[in-house]
Amino acid sequence: MPFTDREERRDIYEVIGIAGLGLIGGSMAKAIKEQTGSRVLGFDKNEAVLQSALLEGSIDGVLSKDNISSCRLILIALYPRACVDFVTEHRELIRKDAMVIDLCGVKTAVIKPLIPVVEASDFEYIGGHPMAGTEKTGYFNSRGDLFKRASMILVPVKNSEESLERAESFFMSLGFGETVRTDMEAHDRIIAFTSQLAHVVSNAYVKSPTARLHYGYSAGSYRDLTRVAWLNEKMWAELFVDNKEALSDEIDRLIEDLREYSSLIREGRQEELRALLKEGRLQKEMIDRREEL
Repeated sequence: MPFTDREERRDIYEVIGIAGLGLIGGSMAKAIKEQTGSRVLGFDKNEAVLQSALLEGSIDGVLSKDNISSCRLILIALYPRACVDFVTEHRELIRKDAMVIDLCGVKTAVIKPLIPVVEASDFEYIGGHPMAGTEKTGYFNSRGDLFKRASMILVPVKNSEESLERAESFFMSLGFGETVRTDMEAHDRIIAFTSQLAHVVSNAYVKSPTARLHYGYSAGSYRDLTRVAWLNEKMWAELFVDNKEALSDEIDRLIEDLREYSSLIREGRQEELRALLKEGRLQKEMIDRREEL
């Protein structure tokens, strides 16, 4: 159960380091400062971001090699390969009783290379993925309520039950609605469908020449389907390639389904098309009912 008293929460992780102050890292910093009594040390390679975070009070100081050993919790909000590099480069400076949690959107590409690093060290490590975000990225779009009622996915890596429950209580104290434990393979397979495929489809959808003529003709459907076409191509390209097998399978499956829709529409086979559309509607209704349970 999450702690409810501010002073109790302070004892979860007294000093927290955050590497990367983009949308996720910046929002984590703001949520921690708003909801806990923890001291936050942050790092970002963008000096303007770092100075803004200090001026706004999102962080209490700059995370560095000189003070990383003071952190009981270190959150890594960097691109996957940069995350692996950061933990590897700082492994000898991280205190023995610290917990390191990455916040990357893929897990296998991060956890596999970090397992030998963690095994050779004394600190604990959990793979993490906050299921929250917006189409706009960067620190200047971060906010303290970004994670309100969101799901926090955790991938244990030989952790004690006490450590996992401690991490879960921490994230719940920030406003998350639930925590989910899984393994790295299941995470990447499902996230390929729930997140990555949606970004690919949205990004491809707006490439139609008709998109440039849509003004005055669009409503909610267009906005909903194109919202995440506005993405950070550097980050998402890395995430896609790091999860290439699962994502490619989802794309290929969707292409096959779309070909079936296209054939029935082109040939004017309304009865079969109605059956196909009904199948999709019933599938959506079943999924929504399960989510409401």
